Amino acid sequence: MSIEIARIKKSFGRTQVLNDISLDIPSGQMVALLGPSGSGKTTLLRIIAGLEHQSSGHIRFHGTDVSRLHARERKVGFVFQHYALFRHMTVFDNIAFGLTVLPRRDRPTAAAIKTKVMQLLEMVQLAHLADRFPAQLSGGQKQRVALARALAVEPQILLLDEPFGALDAQVRKELRRWLRQLHEELKFTSVFVTHDQEEATEVADRVVVMSQGNIEQADAPDRVWREPATRFVLEFMGEVNRLTGTVRGGQFHVGAHRWPLGYTPAYQGPVDLFLRPWEVDISRRTSLDSPLPVQVIEASPKGHYTQLVVQPLGWYHDPLTVVMAGEDVPVRGERLFVGLQKARLYNGDQRIETREEELALAQSA
Repeated sequence: MSIEIARIKKSFGRTQVLNDISLDIPSGQMVALLGPSGSGKTTLLRIIAGLEHQSSGHIRFHGTDVSRLHARERKVGFVFQHYALFRHMTVFDNIAFGLTVLPRRDRPTAAAIKTKVMQLLEMVQLAHLADRFPAQLSGGQKQRVALARALAVEPQILLLDEPFGALDAQVRKELRRWLRQLHEELKFTSVFVTHDQEEATEVADRVVVMSQGNIEQADAPDRVWREPATRFVLEFMGEVNRLTGTVRGGQFHVGAHRWPLGYTPAYQGPVDLFLRPWEVDISRRTSLDSPLPVQVIEASPKGHYTQLVVQPLGWYHDPLTVVMAGEDVPVRGERLFVGLQKARLYNGDQRIETREEELALAQSA
């Protein structure tokens, strides 16, 4: 079932938490709402579920406006971060609950409910725990029960609010893989909230990055990672080096060093330069690609590569994090050379386009 979010705004008192949000989610897609605390992602999820009501705008499920429908009438499955299991009920009864409270005309028979619950228990690999109570389960097991309970009523849309946030790292990884497999099997439309970049890119078909009530980018995980649409996305999606400098003519000046950009940007003046660790050219010898001297202050071997923290020598004040391929690990104090040609340049929040990007924009105009 598709979801259409059309010009949704939401205020709590004088505080605007969602600013004219529009987003289309095709049927069967798994979407991650990713952002820091206060970005509006959980409020948007609750509005989709009918647990909050928007100040303006519309929510449509498969073309039908559900904006004024109560949460019960929207027939979505909702999984809370802290499970929200009934402590006095067994695992079996927790999963069966949504079926047992259906109106009499819609309620399955007791035999049908038992069959359905046992199928779900097998699917979430908890059939041997059917008679246990929540207090007797691990965090990962509780979350599987919560997910099975949400799926019991056969929702066409499944919503999850930071479903793995309360679990330890190893259990989170296992459940992420399991949820992705489950989605591939059942093909339900799903939206989940997370502040974990790795979780979003590993599980979702599409990642929606949010900040201060706005959508910064909605794209495939690899595009959000490799082609950030805004400075916020670039800085939020993992570790990034930031240097300040100046563009003069076709050169970038930082400290006592300068080097050609290969083109002359329309903008001239102070800029911020950003590179992810693996985008920094690094070599043991100086060259046109790696002209800037640095000294290794930390080296962390990671198998087929080494993560380094290096201190620029005489041309910048802050250390850089870089990645060096190969098994020949540099030692602390060793002198290396780096290049910053793959950097993205920003004047405030405004991206300074490369020559190729400027030409592409001119051709499309």
